[in-house]
Amino acid sequence: MRQTAPAGVWFVTPGHASARFPIAHGCGADVALVDLEDSVPAAVKPRARQDAAAFFTAPTASNRVLGVRISSPTTRDGILDLAAIADYPARPDVVLIPKVESARDFEIAAGALDAPGYSPHLYALIETPRALEELPSIVRAERIAGVVFGTADYATALGCSKGWEAMLHARSALVTSAAAAGICAIDSPFFDLDDLDGLRVEAERARDLGFTGKCCVHPRQLPVVQGVFTPTDEEIGAARAIVAAAEEAGDRIVRLNGHMIGPPMVKAARALLGRLDERTPREVSA
Repeated sequence: MRQTAPAGVWFVTPGHASARFPIAHGCGADVALVDLEDSVPAAVKPRARQDAAAFFTAPTASNRVLGVRISSPTTRDGILDLAAIADYPARPDVVLIPKVESARDFEIAAGALDAPGYSPHLYALIETPRALEELPSIVRAERIAGVVFGTADYATALGCSKGWEAMLHARSALVTSAAAAGICAIDSPFFDLDDLDGLRVEAERARDLGFTGKCCVHPRQLPVVQGVFTPTDEEIGAARAIVAAAEEAGDRIVRLNGHMIGPPMVKAARALLGRLDERTPREVSA
């Protein structure tokens, strides 16, 4: 049975930039992720693997979920990443696996990392056309906890823009497959660091499409994305009113403030209220 996995806002920091680790720990993201893949130049990857160990031992908030993005486990760098992480004194709650195109990637990562009392949440980074074709089998992998969309590599592979319209089909397929499998879906970062209005628009569209969170690559992006993915007081109040009205009516269809309230609306309201308590669980499945 799958355990509840971290969703919400993710913050990614390069593994070779250890001076930035305190920023990641204190930024308020639901998941703070250290990267050993694309943001780390090849020449400094060995140092990054060593330095990243400190990312998981430094003092941080008790409810902070810490993770790592490895290189593809089908590559030499990925194998070295997994071997290094397996020896860390404190290990990640979340492992993000890039370039996933098969459930086999989860078997490799789990085989390298699982230990008595430790079994990290494994996320698939979906960033190739083949991955999109294989989504139905990927999202049903035994150890998958969630999926993350990668627009940069996906757009490069297709030779298209990273704009919303060009990426809409892939995003829709991703959230649909994730919902069918009962796992969370995290949206790609927004790469224009100075366009906070554009970030807000994209985050709102991703939320409305069904994504449960979004990655950030700069601290200034966090307040915008957190504001989008955190329910407002008005939304919380409306959800509580819907649940209360349904319970009073014995879960029959009711009228509330001029709107018809049926089982789908009640289910959505209960899900929203449930996320308030379960947004950032600290536990890792055993």
